[in-house]
Amino acid sequence: MKEFIDFLLRFGSLNQQQIDLITEKGFEKTFRKEDYFAEAGKELRQVGFIIEGILRVCCYTNKGDEITKIFIEENHLIFKPDGFPMSEYIQAATDCRMVLFTNKDWEEITRTIVGFDLMLQKIITKALAEKLARVSPLVSQDATTRYTEFLEKYPTLANRIPLAYIASYLGITQTSLSRIRRNIR
Repeated sequence: MKEFIDFLLRFGSLNQQQIDLITEKGFEKTFRKEDYFAEAGKELRQVGFIIEGILRVCCYTNKGDEITKIFIEENHLIFKPDGFPMSEYIQAATDCRMVLFTNKDWEEITRTIVGFDLMLQKIITKALAEKLARVSPLVSQDATTRYTEFLEKYPTLANRIPLAYIASYLGITQTSLSRIRRNIR
């Protein structure tokens, strides 16, 4: 929980009573590699903060092919405020340790702590900017460039997650990724 409180304090201030409320409402949970944090077609019933590990956002094509859209690392908050069902899956790419809040408890925290919504807005703005910086250039680049930029943007991921997830994210086959990795070394 300390990691989550430290994360929040980067976006605003909290007094001890507010910290106690957040600490009281949150709980830790471990997700094993390949466990789902959220599933497409279902409402996200919790808010999560990644203490340790990597999640991936993915979907499936009509042919059943898996596409990884983005990776989410430590010190990131995952929530869906609109209440609509998820359109994608969020799956543990590695074993993950997270702080979770039920939607009900999260709403209570948001209503009770003055300025919490402003902190959330700052968090969302930062996350969107990061996502845009990571995803936008991939569309127009060759596979080798996409991989080298992946390594720059996610320097700690390449040796922590399966190559199949990286290949899916880059839009190439595992065979192509292996060839690119050999040529880069």
